[in-house]
Order: sequence, then C-alpha cells, then structure tokens
Amino acid sequence: MNLALSLLHKRGFLKQCTSLKVLSDLMDREKIVFYVGVDATASSLHIGHLIPFLAMMHLRQHGHIPIVLIGDSTAKIGDPSGKSEMRKILSSEEISNNALFIKNQLQRITKFTSECFIHNSNWLDNLNYIEFLRDIGMHFSVNRMLSFETYKRRLDFGLSFIEFNYQLLQSYDYYMLNKIKNCRLQIGGDDQWGNIISGVDLIRKKIGSEAFGLTFPLITRSDGKKMGKSEKGAIYLDSNLYSIYDFYQYFRNTSDSDVKTFLYLFTFLQEDEIELISNFKGNSLNKAKEILAFEITKIVHGEAEALKVQEAAFAAFRGSGDRSNIPFFKFSFSNLEEVLLVDLMLDSKIVPSKSEGRRLIDSGGVYINGKRVENQNHFLAKKDFNNNEVELRVGKKNFLRIVL
Repeated sequence: MNLALSLLHKRGFLKQCTSLKVLSDLMDREKIVFYVGVDATASSLHIGHLIPFLAMMHLRQHGHIPIVLIGDSTAKIGDPSGKSEMRKILSSEEISNNALFIKNQLQRITKFTSECFIHNSNWLDNLNYIEFLRDIGMHFSVNRMLSFETYKRRLDFGLSFIEFNYQLLQSYDYYMLNKIKNCRLQIGGDDQWGNIISGVDLIRKKIGSEAFGLTFPLITRSDGKKMGKSEKGAIYLDSNLYSIYDFYQYFRNTSDSDVKTFLYLFTFLQEDEIELISNFKGNSLNKAKEILAFEITKIVHGEAEALKVQEAAFAAFRGSGDRSNIPFFKFSFSNLEEVLLVDLMLDSKIVPSKSEGRRLIDSGGVYINGKRVENQNHFLAKKDFNNNEVELRVGKKNFLRIVL
C-alpha cells in the first residue's frame, strides 16, 4: 500500500475506499490533488469535523495537494446525511459570514494557504436549472439514491425535495474540481459515502476518467457516545463558543480505553512514541492523557494557548500557580445577599440541570474554595468571595471561577 495511505490505515483513519489498489498505485506514481468539502452551516466547526482535516494534513506532509471546498452554495440547502429533520434555512449573510469564519479557522489549524480554499458558489450559483437536470440529473437513478442509508433513514421522518437534490450538487462539486483542478480523490466521513461514490460515478460517466473516494470512521468513544459532545454541548473549535480550558479538559478526561485510539487520530506523534505512551499503566496513564490533551489543543488553538491551559489545569489541581486561564463565570448579586448554589451551577452551565447539581452535591462532589458542600440547599453569600472570586469544583476535574 502507498506510504501515505498506509499511514492513514495504521492510525485508524481508513474506513472505505473505492479501488484502493488502483489509488495506491496512482499515489506511488504521482502527487495527486484531493479535497474535503465543508458546508458553511455554522460559524465554527467542532471536534466531529476535525478527522478529515487531520487526514488532509497527513496527506499534505506526503506531498499530495489539498483543496478545502467551502460549501457556501450547498449551505443554502443543507446535507441530509446523519440528520433526522431538515436543517434551518440560513440567510445569505449568515452563510457568507460562516464561510469566512470556517476558512479562517481551518487556515489557522492546517496552515494551508488561501489558494487551497475554494467556494462552490463559483459554479453552483450561476447554474441553469433546466440545463443542470438535462446534463447532470440524467446520470442519477432515483432508485439507487433511495438505496443509500442517508435517504432511506429520512423517508421515515420526511425528506424535502430541496434536500433530495443535495447529492447531485455534491457530485457536481467533485466533477467540477476534477475538471478544473484535476482533483482525483474526495475524502470525508463515512456518512458521506453515498455522496462521494455518486461523484466518482458522475466523473466516470461525464469525463471517462477514474476518480476515487475514501471515507473515515465516525468516531465514537468506548462508551458508545458520539465523539465531540459533552454535557456543555458540542466541542467547538472556536474558543468563543467552547473555552480552550474546557477543550483541554475534554481530552484530559478521555477514558483509559480510548487513549491509544485518540493519540493516533488526534495527534501527530510518531507511532513508536504513541505505543510507548499508551502502554503506561495505573496513575501513569494520566500522563498519557495530559499529552493527548496538550497535543490536540496545540493543533487547534496553538502551542502558546495549549501551554497556558495546561498550566491552569496543573494549578487547579495543585491549588496554586497561575489560575487565570481557568474558565470563569461573571456573576452579580444585584439586590440579593445570597444565591442558591444549584441555581448558580445551572446558570454557569457547569451542570446541565438543577437535579444533576443536587445529585452531585448529595454525592459529595461539589466544592467551594476547596471545602465540600454538604447541603443541596447551600447558599452562596458575598462573604464567601475572596478578592471578588470563589472557586467552584464539580467532581475531580471540573473547575470554574465565579467572579463578581
């Protein structure tokens, strides 16, 4: 197998591939152009989106040529893959802003130049619908489209005609990139398999050349939960939506059984180093989790920020040191003399509900300034604040500064 593909396989990226042997031989002979598409449906990506872009960075290191296709036109429709209901229709201004934010975010993470980023509005916005149906639609079988899991699942919930067009548009994207950039490979999550192979087929029918598709597994944790979600919501790559400290802590709290898998997927450490680290036992495994958290935080937010939150995490556990990067919640008593702690815990989003807050207090898992809270009806008063601040700890690793 080609060296770059072999690396992806060893690190757990490879799920499905069209004509793997032929693609491998091609990549041995020449450096190919490949792409990942991402729709501008939100202002930030989250951890669940990151796998294809980490794979891109590996392929780039082996000399292959990346294209990131920003779906500013397809965002007007919304990909039904993995969705049980129709996406919210966004305004043109929202989509334009999202496209800019996502491009800037990915440039910061991947270090790709602006030339690597293309918007599909370049060709989709000026399509003539009748000509598109005649030239492109004729190559698609409705029977085959309905056989794909994406559409089969949605038939039970309702599938709009606008969403049914999505596969044709994504296939057309691949066709256009093949035509103008000689793009030979599309990569993406395994939920994109149907869309990707439809693009491969369209290129074969329209141009007569062979293109390829490769997908990655959708990452789940060992407990079966989808990767990229926490009690605080999606693990966004934007620090304004999900703090860098919480991002670091999410990976620091990785279960023992997931450490090795995540070191291979979410870091660029060498294989021998990962094998050594992941074989740590007992308390030493915590060091492996710290390395994982630091490395992925460095990739997404930069080394300087990773060092800051690592020091903040160490300081929180030691009870001393620079604690300024521990997340904080700004609070005002207004006309109150005191506030019920569970209300404050919910308002600060350190717990998802009051009942969960009460349960944690009853189980002895909530601390104010290092002192365990014994009563679920505990009130926090102004006198509890030292230098206008108290430290709230929930469980062993969830720290929050409450600041007046």
